[in-house]
Amino acid sequence: MKKIKLNIVGLSYSQTQSGAYALVLGEVAGNRRLPVIIGGFEAQSIAVEIEKMTPSRPLTHDLFKAFADTFNIKLEEVLIYNLVDGIFFAKLICNDGDKTVEIDARTSDAVALAVRFESPIYTYDFIMNTAGIVIEGNDFAFLENIENVGSYKQTETTTPEAEPTPEPKEPAKNKPSPYASLTMEQLEKTLEKAIENEQYETAAKIRDEIEKRKS
Repeated sequence: MKKIKLNIVGLSYSQTQSGAYALVLGEVAGNRRLPVIIGGFEAQSIAVEIEKMTPSRPLTHDLFKAFADTFNIKLEEVLIYNLVDGIFFAKLICNDGDKTVEIDARTSDAVALAVRFESPIYTYDFIMNTAGIVIEGNDFAFLENIENVGSYKQTETTTPEAEPTPEPKEPAKNKPSPYASLTMEQLEKTLEKAIENEQYETAAKIRDEIEKRKS
């Protein structure tokens, strides 16, 4: 089957599941997007590496990378190879110089390792056709509305019983950033303190505020 290369398009809070995040993978040579709901720890691990933050102590995925480097194990690629009952299946294609081994992994862990090894991420066309979403506009417009889409999860869930249709909610108002009143110098100091205390979610928000002001 033909493999499709993916890039990380975005990472946002999940409004439908408390403590969860929406990881969005985008087709490199197309306009389809693949949303995956992942846990908070894995989301922070991915964000820390993308933002090039340096934690005071290595995270689990950093430890795996250091272990692999020590024994000359390379992560050649990550492949999201199946989708069954809303669950994504991924594997790590590893090589130690002598042989290639495939290791089963959760999609979130596989992506967290891919960004550390700078390894490509692939999936198959039938998965994009099944769970992918075609985007006509820009990526950010899609990310703002990602929770309105039936995103696929990677963990086992039970089928809930039918519930009455809830009353329509009023659209949420945009809340001002809690860091909007800080100066750039204060933001930089707050960012350093957040990283030192391993508060990576807070650090990511501060980094967003800094980037917004620089743009």
